[in-house]
Amino acid sequence: MTITQAEAIEEVWSLWENILSQKQDSTIFLTPWWQHTWWKHFGTDFEQVILVAKNETVPVGIAPLVKKNGKLTFFGSTDLFDYHDFIVPQHNEELFFSILFEYLVSLEWESLELESIRDTSPTMRILPTTAESVGMSVKIEQEDVSPAASLQPSWEDYLAGLPKKDRHELKRKIRRLNRSGEVTNHTYTTITEARDYLDEFFRLHKASSPDKHEFMTTEREAFFKDAVAEAAKHEMLRLEFLELDGVRIASCLGFDYGNAYLLYNSGYDPDYSDLSVGIVSKSLAIKQAIESGKNVFDFLRGSERYKYHLGAQDHLTYRLSIRR
Repeated sequence: MTITQAEAIEEVWSLWENILSQKQDSTIFLTPWWQHTWWKHFGTDFEQVILVAKNETVPVGIAPLVKKNGKLTFFGSTDLFDYHDFIVPQHNEELFFSILFEYLVSLEWESLELESIRDTSPTMRILPTTAESVGMSVKIEQEDVSPAASLQPSWEDYLAGLPKKDRHELKRKIRRLNRSGEVTNHTYTTITEARDYLDEFFRLHKASSPDKHEFMTTEREAFFKDAVAEAAKHEMLRLEFLELDGVRIASCLGFDYGNAYLLYNSGYDPDYSDLSVGIVSKSLAIKQAIESGKNVFDFLRGSERYKYHLGAQDHLTYRLSIRR
């Protein structure tokens, strides 16, 4: 059983993709291209510590870590990554963590701070015990909620599954918007379309609230552009615009990944807020996901009320802090 350290993501790119295809809780945020995009824009002050665990010659997992000021963390940050985890094929988790922590004892570091691990991840079950077995202390904290809705085979079935009050309100909002003019919803999926329309998304996103305007810095815009282009390249992009009489009034930026639609971010024109265009645009994204055969609509992190009106149930994410 051995650990080798890669010099850069590119060195283990193919292996990473192969292992990720075998992971229990794979997600877009764990892909090498998403993490490489983050590194390209925000990795300047970090040292890459990409560890590959092997059982004899067979790879059993990758630890995608970076180091700064004695602290080891995952690639990325919670402002741009909704989920983090180790890259481990299903049923190899116990072996992987055993190899990893035997090796980590020999490295120089002060703390291992692991954010945004989903409650369904085997990491939550196995890692704390493994770390404690080699004399390390583990602190577990709930970090956030990440609501998701289970989708039905049809839009009508989905609506029928909502609580009566929420179903009535959503239908009323959709009818009201449709009475206000010609309503259309456009979905863009290609790199060319992303380049043509992403600035419109930024406009609507920033207009939505002071917090969103503050969030979307020049640096984050640059990351979004590259990440969206990569998603389009991998046929995962869903950039949707709700239009009223030809005017773009709301937008959803989402990704198709496996059996799920991930709502990464959104925006709307507050001049049309009396028409509830924000929640209507998200309901149309759900309809699109159903028509695409998705089983889950993942609203990602945050407990905004509209998510629950659209049928979401909470899932939890955790932060693990590990010290010698």
